[in-house]
Amino acid sequence: MITLKSKREIETMAESGALLASVHKELREFIKPGITSWDIEVFVRDYIESHGAIAAQIGYEGYKYATCCSINDEICHGFPRKKVLKDGDLIKVDMCVNLNGAISDSCWAYVVGKSTDEIDRLMAVTKKALYLGIEQAQVGNRIGDIGHAIQSYAEQEGYGVVRDFIGHGIGPTIHESPAVPHYGVAGKGLRLKEGMVITIEPMINTGTWKMKMDPNGWTSYTLDGGLSCQYEHSIAITNEGPLLLTSQGEEGTY
Repeated sequence: MITLKSKREIETMAESGALLASVHKELREFIKPGITSWDIEVFVRDYIESHGAIAAQIGYEGYKYATCCSINDEICHGFPRKKVLKDGDLIKVDMCVNLNGAISDSCWAYVVGKSTDEIDRLMAVTKKALYLGIEQAQVGNRIGDIGHAIQSYAEQEGYGVVRDFIGHGIGPTIHESPAVPHYGVAGKGLRLKEGMVITIEPMINTGTWKMKMDPNGWTSYTLDGGLSCQYEHSIAITNEGPLLLTSQGEEGTY
C-alpha cells in the first residue's frame, strides 16, 4: 500500500533528513586513510543517538548495524568492519534515521584520501544520474520516467545500472511501496502523486550491472570486480516539484 504524507508529516521527515544530512557532512572530514569502517559505524551511531534520534537500520529485518559501509566492488549492504581504509578506496555509507517517528534514508559516496580519475568520473556520473532522476520526480510523471532518465544517461557514459537493488517508498517504515527502479521506460509505471515520499538511489558500476551475493546474505558485489558507486536522497513529491528531505546543501551538489 502506498501512503500519501500530509504537509506536517513531510515537515517532520525533513527534520529527520536534516539530521541525517548533518551526519554525512561530518563524514566528509572524518573519513581518511587509517580509519576503519567500524570507526565510521561507531561515529554515526553515537552522533545519531546524541541528537535524540534512533539509528533505524539496527534490527531492521535482522540487520545489526547503524550503517551499511560498502567498499570498492561492494554494491550495497556492506558490513562495517575493522579492515583499515587506504588511499583510493571508494566507500558508500548508507544510513536511516528515526527522529520522533519520522524516517529518512540517504547514502553518500566518499573517496578515501587520494582519488583516481576512474573514481572521480564514476562518482560524477553517479551523482548526475541521481539528480537527473530527481528532476523527473514530478506530480503527474511516472516511475518509469525516473528510471529512464538514470539508465539512459549512465549507459550512455559506459556504465552499468544495478537492477537487483532499487529505490522505494519511505515513512513511517524504512521500505514501503512504490518500488523505484533506476532503469525503465519513460511514460510507463505508476503515476506520481503529491504526498508520495520515495528514495532515489542509483547504484552505478564501471562494468556490468550484474552482481553476486556474499554468503552473509546481505552484501552484494559487482560480478566482474569493477567499482560501484551510489548516491541516495529521500524525496517528497509536491505540486511545487521534488523536495529533497536529505539535502546536504546546494542542490545538484549535495
